[in-house]
Amino acid sequence: MRELYEKMINEAMAAQRADVDTVKAKRGQKFVIEDTKPYVDVARKMTAIGDQSQAVIDLHKNSVISHYEILKSLTRTVRPEDDPFVEHYQTPVVLEILKSQDEAFEKSVDTFVQAIADAEALIGLEAVRHYGGFYGPTCVVDFALMPGSTSNVVNRVLTKTDIPVEHKRAILAAKSWGMNTSYGFGDAFAHALEAGATPTEATAKEIETMQKIYREPVEAQAELMDDAGMTSFDQRKYMSEYRRRMEATVRAAIDDGVHYGNILTVPAYSVGDISHHIAQSTFNMCKDDVVMAVIEAVTGVMESTLRNSLDSYKSYWDVLTLATGSSAAATEYILELDAFNAPMIVDLLTKRFHNYVQVYPARGAAAELHNCDFMDMIYRGWKILDKAQRNRNGSDEALVPMVGKYPVDLSPIHNNEVLMNPQWYVYAACAISVRFSALMRLADYPCLLTSEPVTATMMTNIIALEKETAAAPVRACKNCAAACLVDLRHQYCQWKEAV
Repeated sequence: MRELYEKMINEAMAAQRADVDTVKAKRGQKFVIEDTKPYVDVARKMTAIGDQSQAVIDLHKNSVISHYEILKSLTRTVRPEDDPFVEHYQTPVVLEILKSQDEAFEKSVDTFVQAIADAEALIGLEAVRHYGGFYGPTCVVDFALMPGSTSNVVNRVLTKTDIPVEHKRAILAAKSWGMNTSYGFGDAFAHALEAGATPTEATAKEIETMQKIYREPVEAQAELMDDAGMTSFDQRKYMSEYRRRMEATVRAAIDDGVHYGNILTVPAYSVGDISHHIAQSTFNMCKDDVVMAVIEAVTGVMESTLRNSLDSYKSYWDVLTLATGSSAAATEYILELDAFNAPMIVDLLTKRFHNYVQVYPARGAAAELHNCDFMDMIYRGWKILDKAQRNRNGSDEALVPMVGKYPVDLSPIHNNEVLMNPQWYVYAACAISVRFSALMRLADYPCLLTSEPVTATMMTNIIALEKETAAAPVRACKNCAAACLVDLRHQYCQWKEAV
């Protein structure tokens, strides 16, 4: 198994380094599609070893390569306003391929589409709650089943839909790690209501939109992009060409017995680095030396920590847990260098959310989703650090947080010249909030801290070993920071009820 663990770490950290090194070299410059080639080159080298399914690895590799080559053929660059959507064009296509290949699955999706209409009371209630901020900060396209999320609502409809359970799991996966269109639940309702519709009319609009993203996902995504003013490239040409390139890969995965839920998720979750994490918005954000240093230091903590425990892992899930746990501890540690901590920030951002709802009632459905990711990450890191600091007590021992049985190496933070010299970036005598302010920039965009390229690559490796079980969404309590510290919403979660 050591070979597998090392492969997971090597491939995941190569993906992360491709992003971080490219951003470091190109920050402040004009982004072009070719800037993402280092990440594509990493994906090309991914291999299946041992019992891993080659078909699963190919879903990842071929999607990344196709995405890159299609974008390069359609445009030279992507606007910051359009880059969040680039990982939303794959699942609609794959969903249509699966429906065309399997009549029984197509029938199940049609039955689910009707069930959405039959659930009018539920859709209306959830849309009202989302509009009014009832659940507090919500990751509307959450990879778990948190209150207010699209997955949560979809799961509740599916529990009352009479179709095969594995089809239910595929449909649920399609709107979690699989990003079936750019739509987030409640958006149509909110905009209709603000435009003067009655609640009944707004609910009808919400139902119509939710139905379309499953009945005609490709056209639904194209229309969503029309409405969003996406101008960087022709989204219809992209999806048409993506289908041409990926159809054989999807069929091979079907033939290999890969769960439809995994076929729907792997191709989408793997492409986000191309014109999203490596993109103009990232180049702009990372012009700030301290922001760049945070990303570099957290990456260093993650890699050092993962490699230090190479001979100790008990399962491949431990590798993933340590990757995300070490980055959470590292980010919280940087926050605490400026005497802040997760409970303070969760309180701040939750209060801001409730004000934001009042100031912007027609806010975008996704507005606070990355704030949720950030809060959940630092809350996890705070629990890890708090335990380590209590164990150390008043001694002068080095602080060594533990993720389970595995130690976290925080030395890359202390070895980072920028992070250790905040006085270089502000009035020197008062340099007490510099690192905190950089983290607040990253609270809107923590993708390279959490880290998405690492988790995407590791999850592909894990799914390749567990191809017949739907990996998404996470069927466990995700310890939402807002729910654990401020908002009393645990009873509205669906993790135990996941289909």
